[in-house]
Amino acid sequence: MRKRDESITNSVIEADDVRPELDDVWFEEADAFQGPKLVRRGRPKSENPKQPVTLRLDRDLVEWFKSGGAGWQTRINNQLREAAGI
Repeated sequence: MRKRDESITNSVIEADDVRPELDDVWFEEADAFQGPKLVRRGRPKSENPKQPVTLRLDRDLVEWFKSGGAGWQTRINNQLREAAGI
């Protein structure tokens, strides 16, 4: 056994020294199961997912949308939908 590993092993006195503390943070990060199935957390999958594209736009146009703050891509999407009549 390497000297470093040996010092770590020797520093563990009881099983409580290696058990995780079951606090709120631990439970927030823990996986949840219903029977054998892992329960997925987070945002559910969209029925109409967005498709990433590469699009070149004029700089002043992008700056104008960005000046409105967060959600500028959604605002561009909404304007395109309106222009297309969708």
